[in-house]
Amino acid sequence: MTRHYLLVDDNQAFAENLAEILEAHGALVDVALDASAAMRRLETTRYDALVTDMRMPGLSGAELVHLARQGDPGLPVVLLSAYAQDAQLVDARRDGLLAVMSKPGKVPQLVALLERARRGGIVLLVEDDVALAENLGEALAARGLTVCTASSVREVDAMAVQPFVALVDLRLPDGATGESLERVRERFPDTPTVVITGLADATVPAGSELFKKPFDTVALVDRLEQLFARTGPA
Repeated sequence: MTRHYLLVDDNQAFAENLAEILEAHGALVDVALDASAAMRRLETTRYDALVTDMRMPGLSGAELVHLARQGDPGLPVVLLSAYAQDAQLVDARRDGLLAVMSKPGKVPQLVALLERARRGGIVLLVEDDVALAENLGEALAARGLTVCTASSVREVDAMAVQPFVALVDLRLPDGATGESLERVRERFPDTPTVVITGLADATVPAGSELFKKPFDTVALVDRLEQLFARTGPA
């Protein structure tokens, strides 16, 4: 099946060139030059993935991701940014990104990433270890899965996503041990939960699974693949 992407960038020459490359790989590509035009397209078309620049006139790429999530929660998103430390990246990651890629980036990597992208493959990752979160994010993206990250209990409360699974560290800096899991189960009662923890004596309630740190990342991602297969694409 031909994949259909929406590409958003205020640099028309860049956008059209990238669109031609993606089309040469068999995709259909619509181009929007700002977030407002992108939202109009998103209201009428169900895309396989959204690729957006971060810094644009009017709404930013991060703001576009937030709005797009409200209408299409399962949409995979790749954010392009020339500014690796852009403060809005934190907000965008909370809303869920398949990947953040530098601009200009390596087009073959982008093409491969988009071909793997899975609608509805949203993983909620509740983890305050930045390095671990980034490594897991890369491993999940390699399987086409999107990660929404929360590093505190407060951020879990602010989540407005629809994950098919939640990965939860039991100990976060702003809550008692286990409070993060309780909050996730309250916010997403129908979502399977997988606890990832370094606590030697950790136990989990019925309905949750346990992976103790340091865990086998491949085994964890394989298990998430199994859980995703039960839900199907969104």
